[in-house]
Amino acid sequence: VQLQASGGGLVQAGGSLRLSCAVSGTIFGINAMRWYRQPPGKQREWVAAILTVGNTNYADSVKGRFTISRDNAKTTLYLQMNSPKPEDTAVYYCNLLLRGENYWGKGTQVTVSS
Repeated sequence: VQLQASGGGLVQAGGSLRLSCAVSGTIFGINAMRWYRQPPGKQREWVAAILTVGNTNYADSVKGRFTISRDNAKTTLYLQMNSPKPEDTAVYYCNLLLRGENYWGKGTQVTVSS
């Protein structure tokens, strides 16, 4: 299983950005698809999740601004970032919880300028 995140870059506060994560390999038995981020000098933190049945959950810090989604085939995961803030600056990672095992993609840098 491989995950490849893309779509990061520099965005102004109040703008918008969409991250994508392409998933390849045998993905039968997905438990959850998630986004995490690691701000500079801080620990990695959970951002959002979409579960097998389609339920979504968000960290309080992004609730109402970010939207997680996926395509029907579950081969692409998205994170729509609206009204980003400078504190959203981080390396963003996509994660797949597959039959109880975690798979990670390489991160994509998001920088939000004030």
